[in-house]
Amino acid sequence: QVQLVESGGGSVQPGGSLRLSCAVSGNIFSGSDMGWFRQVPGNQREGLACLNNLGATAFLAASVEGRFTVSRDNSKNSVYLQMDNLNTDDSAVYYCATCWAGIKEYEYDDWGQGTQVTVSP
Repeated sequence: QVQLVESGGGSVQPGGSLRLSCAVSGNIFSGSDMGWFRQVPGNQREGLACLNNLGATAFLAASVEGRFTVSRDNSKNSVYLQMDNLNTDDSAVYYCATCWAGIKEYEYDDWGQGTQVTVSP
């Protein structure tokens, strides 16, 4: 059974930083592309990033490029999202998930429970 557990969320002021972690168990990690998306309740999911199984970035959303960095450590079955220069628009629940290139955009499956990020003055 696949399990993903996100952590590292919290409350920060604009301009602050957070580092999210995602621990993955089950037989999916090493061969899977992994990424992050976020969602504000009532809004559509926003795909943020997707890494291939070797750690190369396949996709990074324009809204976070230059501020967010995604990485993975295959030896630890973990994925990370370093978020710098946060602003209020970044407030959302963040999820890690397996990812793949859909017809129009990147798609996500097998996500965890998410971790809340709140950016406020």
